[in-house]
Amino acid sequence: MTPYTPLRPFLASAVALLALAGCERKSTQSGAMPPQSVDYVTMHTQSVVMTTSLPGRTDAFEIAQVRPQVTGIIQKRLFIEGADVVAGQQLYQIDPSRYQAAYTTAKGLLEEAEAAEITARAKLDRYRNLVKDHAVSRQEYDDALATEKEAMGRILNAKGQVESAQVNLNYTKMNAPITGRIGRTLITVGALVTANQTNDTATITRLDPIYVDVNMPAITLLRLKRELAEGRLKRQPDGRVPVSLTLEDNSAYEFKGRMALSEVNVNTSTSSVVIRAIMPNPQKLLLPGMYVHAQLEEGTDPNSILVPQKAVSHNSHGDPEVWVIKQDDTVERRKIQTSQSLGDNWLVTAGLQDGDRVVVTGLQKIKPGGHVKPTEVASAQPETTENLNRGH
Repeated sequence: MTPYTPLRPFLASAVALLALAGCERKSTQSGAMPPQSVDYVTMHTQSVVMTTSLPGRTDAFEIAQVRPQVTGIIQKRLFIEGADVVAGQQLYQIDPSRYQAAYTTAKGLLEEAEAAEITARAKLDRYRNLVKDHAVSRQEYDDALATEKEAMGRILNAKGQVESAQVNLNYTKMNAPITGRIGRTLITVGALVTANQTNDTATITRLDPIYVDVNMPAITLLRLKRELAEGRLKRQPDGRVPVSLTLEDNSAYEFKGRMALSEVNVNTSTSSVVIRAIMPNPQKLLLPGMYVHAQLEEGTDPNSILVPQKAVSHNSHGDPEVWVIKQDDTVERRKIQTSQSLGDNWLVTAGLQDGDRVVVTGLQKIKPGGHVKPTEVASAQPETTENLNRGH
């Protein structure tokens, strides 16, 4: 018979408690973990106007150097420096006295020639009737005919001299060849100018409209042609390429222009093609030589899929990947292909379809095949009418 000890009830209770605790721990460990909460956006195909942003500089639409066509002393300056002038407006007055005298002399010679022609014509008319009656010889008639023709030639020569003198006289008024804004004068009243001199007296620049020249990489031009040929991009309805500007202070330019031309040759040193746009400039805000960023609307991609950049990670090979939520709320890692950044998004060319749910937050705590508790958030993708800048 085992002797009774007071410790036996205590030991029995301790063993029971330990057994119960072990069961609870085992139950907790074998229980399922709650699913990880994640936020996702649903992919949708949409029509997006693609815009390429390129640096460029403004250039004058027209520019003219004002130079004298005759020699003389400047008598007057008839414009305000920095003001707008119109074509034909007088800018300078050259001393016209010598040219006025030459014009007057030429006019006098013309009148003499015309008077001599009157006499010669009258004599020819008389001899024309007399030669029929044999009152004058045929030689005398031929001489009268030659004299009349010589008088006509003198008239033509005199008229040419009058016209030349008139041109030189008109050139004493130096007029604006184009409409635009005139700069500072480079000569003063009293200065001597000469015909065909190489130095300008002033420069006129037409500012409205104004050119914007940008350099497009040749590889970008190839991509555009390929996407248009494949039908991924659709041209604007009117066939034009709209252009908008961002100024050097990052402000948006108020007016929109259009692409005018592209060079046919590639610059061998930069591997780029010059693209020229025409921009309206009614307020004369743009000046030649300004640095700008031009956004060229390439066309419309009717089936674009844009994924937020924060949802994209890269594997060890550098390939872009996203986490996609399947129908049973499990996740899988999916490799995608992207072409370029558009704002805060990537343009996806392969790997995603319309309706796919892509995880945007909670990426660090999920594993392939794991269950998640998905919550849809507002998509960061732009509206279909918004222009998107392609990153370069």
